[in-house]
Amino acid sequence: MDDDTDNHPEVHEAHDHAVVLGAGLAGLLAARALAQRFARVTVVERDELPDTGPAFRPGVPQSRHVHVLWSRGLELMEGLLPGVTRELLAAGAALMETPRDFLWLSPADWFHPVPGSRILIGSRELIDWTVRREVLRDERIRVRSGSTATGLVAGPDGRSVTGVRLREGDPLPARLVVDATGRTSRAPAWLAALGHPAPATTRYDSRLGYSSRYYEIPPDPARRWQGIYVQGRPENPRGGVLVPLDDGRWLVTLTGNGEHAPPTGDEEFLDFTRTLRSPVLYDALRDAKPLSTPTGYRNTANEWRHFERLDRWPAGFVVLGDAVCRVNPVYGQGMTVAALAADALAGAIRGLAPREIAAAARRIQRRTAAASDVAWQIATSEDMRYPETEGPPPDRATKVLQAYMSRVIVGANADPEISRPFFGVLSLALAPNVLLSPGTVIRVLSKWRLPTAPETADYPPHHNAPADSGA
Repeated sequence: MDDDTDNHPEVHEAHDHAVVLGAGLAGLLAARALAQRFARVTVVERDELPDTGPAFRPGVPQSRHVHVLWSRGLELMEGLLPGVTRELLAAGAALMETPRDFLWLSPADWFHPVPGSRILIGSRELIDWTVRREVLRDERIRVRSGSTATGLVAGPDGRSVTGVRLREGDPLPARLVVDATGRTSRAPAWLAALGHPAPATTRYDSRLGYSSRYYEIPPDPARRWQGIYVQGRPENPRGGVLVPLDDGRWLVTLTGNGEHAPPTGDEEFLDFTRTLRSPVLYDALRDAKPLSTPTGYRNTANEWRHFERLDRWPAGFVVLGDAVCRVNPVYGQGMTVAALAADALAGAIRGLAPREIAAAARRIQRRTAAASDVAWQIATSEDMRYPETEGPPPDRATKVLQAYMSRVIVGANADPEISRPFFGVLSLALAPNVLLSPGTVIRVLSKWRLPTAPETADYPPHHNAPADSGA
C-alpha cells in the first residue's frame, strides 16, 4: 500500500481498483482476468447496454455480420468463465465441425470432409450478451454504461496513470487502466497528452467490403450441410458465407475487394451471389425468405499500433485488443484473438499484487500485444495477394511463404495429414511452424503436380448439385 494512503483517501480507494474501457469481448474478458488480482473492476462503456437480451448496439457495428469463434478461443473463454460454453449453447449458439459441416470452396478447390477444427457459431449480439452476463456473476466486476472516457489522469510523477477522466462526473481513480475500446481508441492522443510519442503504425487495407442479410431457413430434408463458405481469388475477389443462427435463421455475409464490394440493395444482393465461383450460395438463397435488408460494412483494414515498441511507457496503463491490433475480419479470428489477449493478461499478472501489476505495465503491454502475432501474419500475408491492397509490398520471405501456403491449401483440401495442422494454425491453436515440420513439408511438396488455382466444379464431389441448380 502507498505510504501516503491515509493522507489521500482517493489513493486508498484506487489501490485495489482496475478500470477497463470498453465492454466488448476484449474488455469483458480482460475484466474477468483482472478480477483475479484486483478487489474491484469497473468496466466503462460508452453505449447504453441492453439489459433484456441480445441486441445491436452502435459500439459493435460489425455485429450484424457472420462471426466465428474458433475452438482455441472457446477453450480460453471457458478457462476464464467456466460453464460459458454451456450457456452459449443454451442461448442458441451451435458447435460445428469445419470443414465437414460446410460446403467450403477454398481459393484452390473444394474441401473434402477432412479433419479440421471445431467452431462456435452464433450472432455477435448473443455471444456478447452471454459473456457479459457470465462476467457480471463475479461481484467484484461492475459495468458503468452510457459513460465516455475522455482522457487519462497522470500521477504526481508524470510517469504513471492513476485513473481516467469521464465526460460526466469526477475522474475515476484506479491503480490500472486498460483501454479495450477497439477501433475507436484514442490511446495515442491520450499518451501524447502525457508527453509520450505516438506509436508507429503498420497498415494493410485490401479494401474488403461486407454486406449481410438474415433469411428464414427454408425446409429441405435433403440438405446435408449446415453452412456454406465460398472464398474468392485475386482474379475474382468475391465470396460469401452462410451460417445458421437461433430462431431458424440464416445469416449470409457477402464479401468483395475494391470495386467488387457487394451491394446493399435488396435485389442486387441475390444477384451478387450468381457472380461467385460456385452457384451453391445462390441455390440456397433463391427460394429463401429475406428477414432484413442488407447491411454494409467497410472498416476492415489490418492495422497495428506498435505501443509495444515505445521506449517509454506509463505505469498503470495497458492497451488491449483491437485498440492495439485489428485484422481483416474475413478470417474470423477477432474473437479468438481477444481471448488470447485476455489469457496473456491473466498470465502476466498471475501472482502479482495490484501495485506490482501497475509497475509491470510495459511488460504486460508487450506480452498482450504478442497475442495478435499469428493472426496478423495470416491476415496480412493473404491480403497482400490482392492487387487492391494498400500497404508495404511483400518482401521475398513473404512471397516464398505465400507460394508455400498456396500448396498447403491444395493439400489440405483432401489430405487429412495436411488439413489437421492447417486448421490448427488457422484456428490459432497451433504455431505456424507446425506447417514446416519435415513430415508436413514432404507431404505438401509431394502434391506439386496439383494446380493451385484450378477450374473448380460447381459443387464438391461429396455433394450433388440440385437438379435445378443455378449453374
